[in-house]
Amino acid sequence: MLVDGPTEVHWVVVEVRPTSASGATGSSEWYQVPVALSAAYPSDVLDGGYLGTFDRDGSDVHVFDALAEPAAALALAAVVTPAAAGQSAARPVTGGRASTSVVLGDRFVLKVFRRLEQGANPDVELTTALAEHGFGAVPAPVEVWRRNDTDLGVLRRHERTRTDGAAMAAASLEELFDRACPPRDGKLDMVKDSRQLGTTVADLHVALAESMGFVPAPGADWAATMAAQLHRVAGDRIDAPRVEEIFDRLRVAPDLGAAIRIHGDLDLAQALRLPRGWLLIDFEGEPERPVEERRAPSSPLRDVAGMMRSYQQAASVALRARDGGTEDERVLARAWAERNMNAFLAGYAEVDAVHPLLPRTRGARDALLSVFELDKAVYDVAYELAHRPELVDAPVQSVSRLVEGDPPLPDFPPEP
Repeated sequence: MLVDGPTEVHWVVVEVRPTSASGATGSSEWYQVPVALSAAYPSDVLDGGYLGTFDRDGSDVHVFDALAEPAAALALAAVVTPAAAGQSAARPVTGGRASTSVVLGDRFVLKVFRRLEQGANPDVELTTALAEHGFGAVPAPVEVWRRNDTDLGVLRRHERTRTDGAAMAAASLEELFDRACPPRDGKLDMVKDSRQLGTTVADLHVALAESMGFVPAPGADWAATMAAQLHRVAGDRIDAPRVEEIFDRLRVAPDLGAAIRIHGDLDLAQALRLPRGWLLIDFEGEPERPVEERRAPSSPLRDVAGMMRSYQQAASVALRARDGGTEDERVLARAWAERNMNAFLAGYAEVDAVHPLLPRTRGARDALLSVFELDKAVYDVAYELAHRPELVDAPVQSVSRLVEGDPPLPDFPPEP
């Protein structure tokens, strides 16, 4: 028991053993679920947070997710992160499988990692290193909730944000469609923001290399990791042999740059817009990848590829909201995505210190970026199959476009 009183809070750890359609059992995953018990019905619990009742000494006891109800979340936070004690309000925020956050008053945010993995959580590890290095565009940990060398949660200061990159993109595209004007003429044009975001991401990569080191790019290891992810995608929806052939280019590529710790799951939703610039969040890495892969050094261009995919997905989501859009709207969406991707890349290239981490030649950079975009699209297929199979057609089409596009994916040039 973590909290005693009228509302009890218990720390519960659940083992989950995935089972395939054939009946084979996969590796166990462990999740923490702080559970609250109360004689009173929790009227302000978030949707999905109420678990039911059981009988104790002849009376009903209500059971609910402690992170989904303000009073229970506040009591939990005060115990597991004493720096948060004294806050008078809590606002649970709907989260995903990997984590859930609770805003505490107007000072702190407690992020609780749902899925438990031995050792330091990458989100804690990387933001701690970056904050100690003096990089200001990440939320520095104030206190870490840890048991037996496993990070369970992290307390950070609450930043008052305007919005995030994904919401900005959605608003920009909606205005574009409504006004039927070129992207540069939109009042919500975000090209300057995209350029600044590119610079921020380049600064992030420089800070990661300086604070955590870098090594020569292990092309064969990257190819093997990409192939392993490819083989985790069930079914025959993509041309796996052709995709693996492209990944295998990394094994013999002469110029791949350096490998550093990276964000690992960077997209517009992980970038918060502040009055002074951008704040980058959620450094856990892609949740469907094993933690060993997420902790392994990779190319900075993998994060850049994630941003390229994110701009394209923002355009696709905006069109899907309009039942695919008209031909004119599809043209505008493509122009919007290209304009903002180019602005991001231009901002990224402005940071001189990032260039030594990248392949030396423009051709090699373009080729490596394209391979990482393909790997990201394959990951998206796996994610949608597991969680939103009705949406899997979009990443499947992205894989096909990348593999069979005109022009096709570039190959790595020979050494100059």
